[in-house]
Amino acid sequence: MSLPRLPALLTAAVLALGPAACVTAPGPSEVRAPQPVRAVDLNRFYAGRWLEIARLPMRLTDGCVAGATSYTVVSETRVDVRDTCQVGTPSGREKAIGARGEILDPGTNAKLRARYVGGLITWDYWVLDHAEDYSWFISADPTFDKLWIYTREVPSLAQRDRLVERARQLGYDVSRLEFPAF
Repeated sequence: MSLPRLPALLTAAVLALGPAACVTAPGPSEVRAPQPVRAVDLNRFYAGRWLEIARLPMRLTDGCVAGATSYTVVSETRVDVRDTCQVGTPSGREKAIGARGEILDPGTNAKLRARYVGGLITWDYWVLDHAEDYSWFISADPTFDKLWIYTREVPSLAQRDRLVERARQLGYDVSRLEFPAF
């Protein structure tokens, strides 16, 4: 399966980042994030669409609202990833990028390496915590620099606040979180 064609804006962003875009897995001394709390059921978690309700700011997501990630299980160690957002408003033009995901901890399934743009950009994502019913999850990169909160449906403000509090309990500075419109 080939990656979807990159929108011009995303291509420009990748080119602007240059060598910095070629993120590689962090070395052991760079891992500062807490370890995932529990195992992830491969077929329940990596199936369907998740809504990005909060994130730490990143240049690649500037102007992005209504973010979402869709997963498709390919095998016990491979997951296809499709990240999307709308530009400017929830009804704006869609921006999308696909990745080939590799489960780094088979059986636990809480650590995923996603290779975007044919492997040019590689990021590791850890599922730090998730609801038992798979209605939400908190994800981060191992270096403690990036954080995302996802839900299956748009949450109430009270639900969102509980998830932000959980991220704070995990050690994140939640004062920098942004909450894109849906």
